[in-house]
Amino acid sequence: MWEKGSSRLGLPAPRSYIPPVRNASGFARYAWGLLAYDVAVVVWGAYVRATGSGAGCGQHWPLCNGEVIPRAPRVATLVELSHRASSGLALVLTVGLLAWALLAFPRGHVVRRGAAVSTVLMFGEALIGAGLVLFRLVEHDESLARALSIVLHLGNTFLLLASTALTAWWGSGGDPVRVRGQGAVAWLLGGVLGALVVVGASGAVTALGDTLFPPATLAAGLAQDLAPGANTFIRLRALHPVLAGCTGAAVVIVAGLVRALRPSRAVRVTSRVASVLVVAQVAAGLLDIALLAPVWMQLVHLLIADCVWITVVLTAASALGLAPEQAMDASPEAAPAQP
Repeated sequence: MWEKGSSRLGLPAPRSYIPPVRNASGFARYAWGLLAYDVAVVVWGAYVRATGSGAGCGQHWPLCNGEVIPRAPRVATLVELSHRASSGLALVLTVGLLAWALLAFPRGHVVRRGAAVSTVLMFGEALIGAGLVLFRLVEHDESLARALSIVLHLGNTFLLLASTALTAWWGSGGDPVRVRGQGAVAWLLGGVLGALVVVGASGAVTALGDTLFPPATLAAGLAQDLAPGANTFIRLRALHPVLAGCTGAAVVIVAGLVRALRPSRAVRVTSRVASVLVVAQVAAGLLDIALLAPVWMQLVHLLIADCVWITVVLTAASALGLAPEQAMDASPEAAPAQP
């Protein structure tokens, strides 16, 4: 159970914090497991896009080619149908997260709010997925509407992963986020999170361009990028690596600054993991370009990108969950020497 005046993360809890009344550890394990499952569903969705299987069920939703279980399905149909099934299970599990939060935590608790937001965003994911199918923004469509839908989908997905991660964090004993009075730390973290959304959106459109206009060689790809009148999807292939490199450097720098300004154990761990993942993400992006964006490399690239986003969100949660004076009190340097 929880000790008075402290959180399960070993950090001092504010007086306004209300401890849960039932099986918080079980809820936390469930929430972290759901987060991992959501990431897997996102990666599988990218496989559907990369293989052009988004129209595997035709212009039908929620049915597949007008049937609940299609007869003699094609490979594309099986891929799309499996994604729908995994997404449907994610929706059910998220509703279960909300139900558990309502039962296990008292009224007004931040975990309840986090679970509620996650549920709303999960329904949003389902609606966006349905719209892509019903409006035929799948397969080989290269319209501006598809690009905008991809950006919308990416934004909703990032918010969903963030809300689920925060729900798990708070269920594990993390303190509620407080922005007021945090000074430069709040601005730095907010700026980095915003930059990651922009990079993620450009990366999603770039990946779509790789699917619609796959280059035969690296030289041919560069020629496509620089050709006058090139498609917007192609032009982003040249812009995205620049944005990703600048944002990656910003994440590493901000992570170091936040560690210095909020030297708690939780901040040190999450910020260092975020920095390592950013370096891995940039390396994966360069390898993706060199290999001409094979499907498996696109999936690895996306997986690391989601992990970067989650760890930066958790860095922000750990840093903004404490007032500056509490962060200093929680640091090892400020702790009194043991006899």
